[in-house]
Amino acid sequence: MGNVGVKPSAQKGGAGAAARQNEIWDENRFKKFAEEIDKLRLEIESSLGEEDVRYAKKLRKVSRQMEALGRFLIFVSLDPVTWFVGVTALWIHRQIETTEIGHYALHGCWDRFPDLSEFHSKHFKWLSPAEEESWKHGHNGLHHQYTNVVGKDPDVNYGTLRTSKYTPWGLYHAIQVVQFFVTAPFFMEVIGVYNTGLTDLLRKPKTPGYVDILPDRKLGTVGKAAYRSFKKILPFYAYHFLLWPALAGPLWWKVFSGNLLAHFMNNIYTAASVYAGHFGDDTEFYPPEFRTRSRGEFYKAQVRAAHNFTAPLALQILSGTLNAQIEHHLFPKLPPNRLRQVRSKVKEVCLRHGVEYGEDGWWSTWKRAIGYLWKMGSPKAGVASG
Repeated sequence: MGNVGVKPSAQKGGAGAAARQNEIWDENRFKKFAEEIDKLRLEIESSLGEEDVRYAKKLRKVSRQMEALGRFLIFVSLDPVTWFVGVTALWIHRQIETTEIGHYALHGCWDRFPDLSEFHSKHFKWLSPAEEESWKHGHNGLHHQYTNVVGKDPDVNYGTLRTSKYTPWGLYHAIQVVQFFVTAPFFMEVIGVYNTGLTDLLRKPKTPGYVDILPDRKLGTVGKAAYRSFKKILPFYAYHFLLWPALAGPLWWKVFSGNLLAHFMNNIYTAASVYAGHFGDDTEFYPPEFRTRSRGEFYKAQVRAAHNFTAPLALQILSGTLNAQIEHHLFPKLPPNRLRQVRSKVKEVCLRHGVEYGEDGWWSTWKRAIGYLWKMGSPKAGVASG
């Protein structure tokens, strides 16, 4: 981003005049950039309608079919192959519900469609152990408003990670790559407890580089955060890991292990997709004092705070279209099918205006994300100055 949000000095003549001229050029460029991005958004929004309703309903239909198939095969399976096919079908159901439906429903992407009332954000409950209202506050209210601004965006560090030079290094950061692999099977549980503020308790209040969700550490405040977390986690666990195994009678162990594996697969694939879209040497992180002065600068900051990855359509859907993370940051209220549709146009606009558009293959992007976490876990990746 360079000097975006930082006003050049107004000296007279020489370098000062050049600085003012450069600022005017930047303002004009960003104005045109914003106009083109806004034009794309309006074009897509004006075409929203039956196509999007059909897409959402088809998603739910396929999801339910996969759930029925998965539960049936897990129960009747007499061999490991059939059992695992059932687990895979159940994972597809979970993946669609969590990422391609749930994520966008909680963003309000389908609120405008009367025929999709079951997906409206005010009452939608997703197939996830993360409590909805806390997630909407942390993700919609903070992450999308202050994307990658250290100390304001709680998704920068995901609890205790260090992803930016603006976050001071601590000894525990040395094992953050190990932490990722250990916590990935429980990714949505971790997301849930850090959005309610429980992970604040793992560090001191107002630790530089982190966002405090809890307003204070009083017992009552912590108790309310714990209640918000566990009022979703406990029923979720009871439904998937007690009720369904109990219904299977003596075959409870097949159902329990199948449900648990599908849950782990859902969390791991979602975690990998999220990390791939947010972390890497080609993404920008901004200091706490960072401000944007125009829509164009804000759009550029959003583009540079994420990167995309390429993948077959099936894997795009199973990742919740997080392969179009840039477009999602620019248009957080567009449904996923439209993000895929507008992606090439956004890339064209960015390249035409000289805004770097991060994109790579799925495997390469994920490896770079893990490599970046490893790098930031080292004290040699010191705190940025200024």
